[in-house]
Amino acid sequence: LAENNEIISNIRDSVINLSESVKDGQKNPEAINFSQGSISELFPSASVLPAVDSEDCLFASKSRNHGSGVQMLDVYDILPFDNPDGGVWKQGFDITYNENEWNSEPLQVFVVPHSHNDPGWLKTFEDYFRDQTQHILNNMVIKLQEDNRRKFIWSEISYFSKWWDGIDSQKKDAVKRLIKDGQFEIVTGGWVMPDEASPHYFSLIDQMIEGHQWLEKNLGVKPKSGWAVDPFGHSPTMAYLLKRAGFSNMLIQRVHYSVKKHFATQKTLEFFWRQNWDLGSSTDILCHMMPFYSYDVPHTCGPDPKICCQFDFKRLPGGRVSCPWRVPPEAIHAGNVQHRAWMILDQYRKKSKLFRTKVLLAPLGDDFRYAESSEWDQQYQNYQKLFDYMNSQPEWHVKAQFGTLSDYFEALRKESNVGEKSSNSFFPVLSGDFFTYADRDHHYWSGYFTSRPFYKRLDRVLESYLRAAEILYSMALVQSSKSEKMSVFPSVDNYKLLTEARRNLGLFQHHDAITGTSKDWVVVDYGTRLFHSIMNLKRVIIDSAHILILKDKGAYNYDMSTPFLKMDHVQSSQDSLPRKTVIKLTSQPRYLLIYNPMEQERLSVVSVNVNSPRVKVLSPLGKPVAVQISAVWDGATTVSHEAYEISFVAHLPPLGIGVYQLLEVQSSEAVLADYNIYLRNSKQEKPDRLFKIKEMQNSVDNIILENSYMKLWFSGMSGLLEKINTKEDGKNHQMKVEFAWYGTTSNRDKSGAYLFLPDGDAKPYIFTDPPTIRVAHGRIFSEVVCFFHHVTHTMRLYKVQGQSLEVSNIVDIRGEYNRELAMRISSDINSQNRFYTDLNGYQIQPRLTMSKLPLQANIYPMTTMAYIQDVGIRLTLHSAQSLGVASLKNGQLEVILDRRLMQDDNRGLGQGVQDNKITANIFRFLLERRHGTEKAPVSFPSLLSHMTSSFLNHPVIPMSTYADAGVPEMLNTFSPLVSSMPCDMHIVNLRTIQSKVNIEPSDEATLILHRKGFDCRFSNRDIGLLCSSTQGKIKVHKLFNKFRVESLTPASLSLMHSPLDTRNISEISMSSMEINTFRIRLR
Repeated sequence: LAENNEIISNIRDSVINLSESVKDGQKNPEAINFSQGSISELFPSASVLPAVDSEDCLFASKSRNHGSGVQMLDVYDILPFDNPDGGVWKQGFDITYNENEWNSEPLQVFVVPHSHNDPGWLKTFEDYFRDQTQHILNNMVIKLQEDNRRKFIWSEISYFSKWWDGIDSQKKDAVKRLIKDGQFEIVTGGWVMPDEASPHYFSLIDQMIEGHQWLEKNLGVKPKSGWAVDPFGHSPTMAYLLKRAGFSNMLIQRVHYSVKKHFATQKTLEFFWRQNWDLGSSTDILCHMMPFYSYDVPHTCGPDPKICCQFDFKRLPGGRVSCPWRVPPEAIHAGNVQHRAWMILDQYRKKSKLFRTKVLLAPLGDDFRYAESSEWDQQYQNYQKLFDYMNSQPEWHVKAQFGTLSDYFEALRKESNVGEKSSNSFFPVLSGDFFTYADRDHHYWSGYFTSRPFYKRLDRVLESYLRAAEILYSMALVQSSKSEKMSVFPSVDNYKLLTEARRNLGLFQHHDAITGTSKDWVVVDYGTRLFHSIMNLKRVIIDSAHILILKDKGAYNYDMSTPFLKMDHVQSSQDSLPRKTVIKLTSQPRYLLIYNPMEQERLSVVSVNVNSPRVKVLSPLGKPVAVQISAVWDGATTVSHEAYEISFVAHLPPLGIGVYQLLEVQSSEAVLADYNIYLRNSKQEKPDRLFKIKEMQNSVDNIILENSYMKLWFSGMSGLLEKINTKEDGKNHQMKVEFAWYGTTSNRDKSGAYLFLPDGDAKPYIFTDPPTIRVAHGRIFSEVVCFFHHVTHTMRLYKVQGQSLEVSNIVDIRGEYNRELAMRISSDINSQNRFYTDLNGYQIQPRLTMSKLPLQANIYPMTTMAYIQDVGIRLTLHSAQSLGVASLKNGQLEVILDRRLMQDDNRGLGQGVQDNKITANIFRFLLERRHGTEKAPVSFPSLLSHMTSSFLNHPVIPMSTYADAGVPEMLNTFSPLVSSMPCDMHIVNLRTIQSKVNIEPSDEATLILHRKGFDCRFSNRDIGLLCSSTQGKIKVHKLFNKFRVESLTPASLSLMHSPLDTRNISEISMSSMEINTFRIRLR
């Protein structure tokens, strides 16, 4: 109660402060409508505070005080993580049973044939399809029709759709019949079976929609059971997304062997998985965890792989695969059927002893199985003989058959009397996640959280372009449908590019793609797809922005050879970093369109390169804007005179475009940045003719940067951050940044693409010569850049949105041998072996660093953020790419930036990771004052933290007009929303729905909204957010001002289901943490 009272009083105080400041804000219209003139007007000290509704603060405090069922954190706490020999089931125990246990209720066995098809791993997607997948599906149509008792399941729509496009209508009709008759089931039905550690929830949802929409259009089916046998660890985010998409059941396989054993002893392998933050049970989904080592046949019929392998009839003598336990299968015939049926029934019975019902699931398949017609015959004919014999022995009390996954779950629910309602306490409720995975010994799969980080970054770049393009395109499409003349807008071509980008991004979420666990040439194939889609999306963005910004839409003309706009970044190949283009200035204005893909009004520092320092920038209202000119560097100490970087603060409407003008003038009011260069043993070249560059020979004094929020001290020797002073309370905080190397163990098993097996603690990164350090001081931002041999490290402090510090590393470890580079932050925060990482950018999962586990087990995936905290302060590391993160000592956070490994780690890849690239990592450090402690199984970021993450992941997109083209008249801003969305509301996507026939757009779009859960126990002074919160309510007609909402109807997450009474809604009302999907028609 005391804690509750404290929370309520905190809320009350912050609301009182807020309401006062909002009143002030209303008296002072200038506070929001910046007349972009002098620097003092640019950064008004009394920035407008968000009006946070006190009700909105209750969610986080309520979530902290509830507990439900099994918490995974508690499980990790009590498990000894020993690894005794369990006998035939190496990582388990001896299972015994009593002959007559099934007398009253027979054992029901469902054997579920499946084929695991990786959309790229040891071969590319196309090669696998050509060599294996197409044959599997072709044979499926023939072989299932031979006997209606046969069943088969399939999950990857990327492959299925490619196959479907190439088959005749006769085959298509046969497939539809097989589905209708329940012989063939689509499980999950996403574009791929995604990894669950690295992907952002945007992409997880998008690949699910892409698959489900394809299924609806081509087959008219709606999957209801999830199947994830191969992702390397499992996230509750996936459980949430499946539940909200309308699924009833899900299955998972790769879970730490000690957890599997513990769940098997407790008979909790089947449970209702509930979200940590759920105060009720609306997120519960029935989940089946497979008990053994693998999803292959030797590890799925029962605990003894030596016996189960004898029932994988693809391994019959004479074939290409055999049993490693040296006892081959025997074909079933009258002479051996009794003995063989009894052998496998014994396995089925033992396996069923690990579960609470007499219904048993026995998957039957492996990677790319059932490619040859003979294999279908071997498996299906031999198993049918076993079933027929078993079922004919009444005293065996068994009913065995082929089944689909949903056949199994339906029988399970019937048997346990769990209808769709989970109130039944027959199965336990569980919350938490299943990272970090180990499949044996100390082999933790924490390496892949970082492997191939170049592409983990490229993934997020594509993601932010895709979202930006989807939203702009959806609006441009509505705009173009308004007038007859507008048929020239390339809506169909652009829709094809969008569809291809969705599919390429979807493909990359596959658990061998974003994970960095494919062969080198397969990585290149994925990279090329990502790269092409980024280029194509830039076209969609340019075409859409073009039509939206024209004053007279009739003036729109589309010319592919000379686009109206060009982007400010070019990337020359799939494995190179983007470079800025140089805008050529003249005395005639060049227009710079800046698109803000966020749903909140935004102040953003925009930096572009121009060819002259004599520059003037005008705001959309035609007023001069304060500008900083920085040097563009050819090396650590060489200034280029081909280009100059100009930076200014743009004030942009939500989801809108601001049009700025750049001109060359005789006398510019722009202010040059000053530079100090710390050189150790080389001389600076001749003085620069424009910039003031001071050479600091042998100086070891601290370097200091500051803005109105904080003052930073950096070492004069290394240039690395040492401490931060927060101005709000005048306190100093130790905040040491350092780099460190991990090696790999000298044992036989070494680190590889999947596994992290270090040779002990990290060793400090030692430089023989102190680095060159370049310090810039400017009116818009200041920065320190340190040039180390393997990393160029930049810390930049902005004067706007300056509560966080931007940190970027350009990493190059291409010359290293079995080493991994980490960045570590050591603070004086008393974090006590607890830290917090996000799961998929969707929710926060508390972590415990456990000394009983090896170092590699204490590394967890981070998609967008990780933090440590104590009673008074929280330090958040925001990330623009997924990487592995840890907190190995009190007050520390560390992130693994790249890894180069010379050998395979025996998980099937057959190679190390040696294709390293020069890789950019981008972060923000955010230090916040907080009130109160927590040991609850749930935690939330602050609103400021959510905003920081959004700004980092959805940067503004600048586009410039071509110099020589006569520019038609443009609006000075395009502002599609009436006002900012509430602070805690995020538009995940506004995605045009495909028409029923071809790949072209319909007049309907999917609007996906996410209401973020946030923690109010943070100091709210000066956070400068231009939005408020409204208890999750939005009036639909008050959303858009350029368009009219013709209809808005709720749907399930991936559009598979609509409520029975689908009717238009006029107000959206959402609970915290929920992601809701609507079908929307704009006019």
